[in-house]
Amino acid sequence: MTTDPIAALWERLLSRQPEEIQPAFDALDDESRQAVLAHLKRMAGEDGWHPEQRASAQAALNVLKPPTRKRKRH
Repeated sequence: MTTDPIAALWERLLSRQPEEIQPAFDALDDESRQAVLAHLKRMAGEDGWHPEQRASAQAALNVLKPPTRKRKRH
């Protein structure tokens, strides 16, 4: 584990471990959360990233995806 707080944050976010990803994300303020989500989306979808980085970013996005709400039928 690194002592640099930014590197430690990204290590947790890209760990592919939901129990690491969610608490790391939850500890951020709203502005930082939006920046992290935007960066993860770029990592997962843009060329130029290593395949393992892309997979880790997608895994984080999957964990951080908001739950879907089921509509009530009337």
